[in-house]
Amino acid sequence: MPDAQLVVCAGPEEALEEVDQKVFDIAFLDVEMPGMSGVELAKKIKKVSPDTNIIFATAYQQYAGEAFSLHASGYVNKPLTVEKVNAELKNLRNPINEDDDKGLRVQAFGNFEVFYDGHPLKFKYSKTKELLAYLIDRNCAVVNIGEIKATLWDDDEDRSSYIKQLRKDLLDTLKSVGANDAVVTMRGGIGVIPSKMKCDFFDYLAGEPKGINSYHGEYMQQYSWAEVTHGSLETREND
Repeated sequence: MPDAQLVVCAGPEEALEEVDQKVFDIAFLDVEMPGMSGVELAKKIKKVSPDTNIIFATAYQQYAGEAFSLHASGYVNKPLTVEKVNAELKNLRNPINEDDDKGLRVQAFGNFEVFYDGHPLKFKYSKTKELLAYLIDRNCAVVNIGEIKATLWDDDEDRSSYIKQLRKDLLDTLKSVGANDAVVTMRGGIGVIPSKMKCDFFDYLAGEPKGINSYHGEYMQQYSWAEVTHGSLETREND
C-alpha cells in the first residue's frame, strides 16, 4: 500500500481520539498496553468503526482466541517482519475500497455516524444528526413533522419550530459539501434518497456482501427508538 497514510499513537486514549475524527481501514494493535489492553481497545474501535480491520501484533499466543472472537482481521506474532505484515494485508476481513471514503457515507451499524470524504460531518445541532439517523432508519419513506416529533421526543411539547430548524440545519450542512441531493423535501415532509449515499444499512437490506459482513449485532446504539429495527435485523440473522 504505497499511498497509505500512517498514524502512530502513543497509547489507547490517543488512538480512540483519532478514530473519532477519521475513518481508518486498518488498526495495528499490541495486545498488552498500559491502561487498556489491545482487546479492550479493539472493542471500542469496533463500536465506532465496525469496518476497521483489526490486526493484533503480539508475542502472546494465548490471546488469539479472544482476538478472533472480535472478528479481528489478523494476528501477527512478534517479531514482526515485512513478510508477515504483507500476508495479513492481502487477507483483510473487510477489503479496502479506495472510493469508500469519497462522498457521503453513513454508518448505521454500531454507533450512528456521518462522514463526507472520510471526515465526520458536523451539524449545528446534535439533534440534527439524530433526525438524519431516523430518516435513514425509515429508508425511502418520507416522514412528517408529527412522526419526527413522536419518535425523537417523548413528551407533549410543541416541537414544530425546532424541527424546522433541524431540517434547515440538515439541508444547509449537506449543501455545504455538495450532498444536498441526498435528501428530498416536500410540504411537511422529508426523506432520504439511498442511492445518493453509501450506507452499511442500505447495503445490508440490498443483500450486498459488504453490508452483511458489516453487521455485528449492533445498530444505531445511541438511539433507543432504533431498537425496533435492531430487533428486525436480529430476526433476519437468526432465520
